[in-house]
Amino acid sequence: MNSIKIATEGVPHDYQSSLLPMVIQGMGYKIDWVKPGEADLLILGPFCKKNQKPFRWCPKPLRPLLNKSTEAIKTKKSRPLTLFHTQENERHDFVDADYSISFDLGVQSDKHFRFPYWMEMLDWSHEGITTNTNPRYGELLKISTLMSPLGSRYLNRGGSCALLSSHLREPRGSLFKALEKVVPIQGFGAFFNKEIKDHHSSGFLKRGVLKDFSYNLCPENGLYPGYYTEKIPEAFYSGCLPITWADENIGVDFNPSSFLNLQPLFKSDFQDLPEILLNKLRLESYQSEPLLIKKPSLEPLKQFLNKILSEAIS
Repeated sequence: MNSIKIATEGVPHDYQSSLLPMVIQGMGYKIDWVKPGEADLLILGPFCKKNQKPFRWCPKPLRPLLNKSTEAIKTKKSRPLTLFHTQENERHDFVDADYSISFDLGVQSDKHFRFPYWMEMLDWSHEGITTNTNPRYGELLKISTLMSPLGSRYLNRGGSCALLSSHLREPRGSLFKALEKVVPIQGFGAFFNKEIKDHHSSGFLKRGVLKDFSYNLCPENGLYPGYYTEKIPEAFYSGCLPITWADENIGVDFNPSSFLNLQPLFKSDFQDLPEILLNKLRLESYQSEPLLIKKPSLEPLKQFLNKILSEAIS
């Protein structure tokens, strides 16, 4: 088994137990978590300062010397290899790094790999990964369910909609108002219950809430080609019809016929929404649609990581 020294900076507090380190370990590497100055690989997260230099761990007066030594010494690395990995809506070049893993589509570089966050919430036990978790939803999502038709459960739940959110900043506010004119909608989360400090202390699991609703309003936090999170898969997995707000390229990940994207309806001030949600035949058309058309795999990620890890310890 190979050993690799890895440090992190600007990542979520639970990053060490997230999917990517588990994949690295599953590839036969023993990870030693160390300080940045001792690392073979420094993983930079989305909470680093923008365009932050990879030598932030070094005392500022010494950084010019470290830069010079990096340029001068080619046979031996004097700094760790850097990987920017974001699970937030930040671009692949948000901070300077040798490699990057992000949501972004269309990046013309062999130093970048696209791995959207929703894939971290899947059950990868068939590929040997058995320790990742999905605590906010309550369970990992089985790929077979996401590749199966939605079914008719949502048609028998009374026609109401749920929104789980800590805020109603735009466009969520406009989406909420547009929907409540057409169907009953109920809010859950910190915005609707001021006793909830954050989603970690909500006191409920998403699967427990969504099982009672026909629809789940699950808009993304922003529009960018490739930025699609766990929201739609979790709604679909719960038997809800997902109602989202997402970039038009979303078909690269999900079957566009399996959910309702409100993004194109802004131009008509949502005038077409009643025709969709109050039309029995239109609603029934969703029940035969799977969310995933193509079975996802971790193998492309492993190939990308193998290149990084080999370079980091060479």
